[in-house]
Amino acid sequence: MTAHLRPALSLLLALSLLTGVGYPLLVTALGGALFPREAAGSLVYPAGGGAPIGSALIGQSFTDPGHFWGRPSASTPQPYNGLASGGSNLGPTNPALLDAVRERIAALRAADPGNTQAVPVDLVTASASGLDPDISPAAALYQAGRVARQRGLALERVEDLVRRQVRPRQWGILGEPRVNVLQLNLALDGLH
Repeated sequence: MTAHLRPALSLLLALSLLTGVGYPLLVTALGGALFPREAAGSLVYPAGGGAPIGSALIGQSFTDPGHFWGRPSASTPQPYNGLASGGSNLGPTNPALLDAVRERIAALRAADPGNTQAVPVDLVTASASGLDPDISPAAALYQAGRVARQRGLALERVEDLVRRQVRPRQWGILGEPRVNVLQLNLALDGLH
């Protein structure tokens, strides 16, 4: 019996050390060496330096009409709470989802009554994680008029800023063009 048990336990210990300790340490070291910004959480710092103000990977709640707003967050009790990440799990025919979308559309219309454009879907629906930091270029351009009026800027200047912040598909094929809301608002705050 011990002739079979000893090699099995030795192999278990060796594989546990290799896959449970060695491999994670190797991957962490490689990630830190090859992708230091991403491995540190893709933190975003103010232009003058100082403490980080957010992450390019996790959305933030902007409610001021002079800033661009991100996608609704499904995390509760506070929006964009990384500890409560997850979708709302409401199906497309669920009345609660339809009511929430109607309320969000009404809030967008109330914030910008003169805007008659169709409301982009990503401004009224949460992402699967509830933490999405990006919106579509259409969602950013939809808000440009409100932001320009609130800040006393020319609409063309705000629209140009949005277009300069658009990031293309990854490697030209993955995902959709997108705008990071935090970085767009930082660029907006930097306008004089």
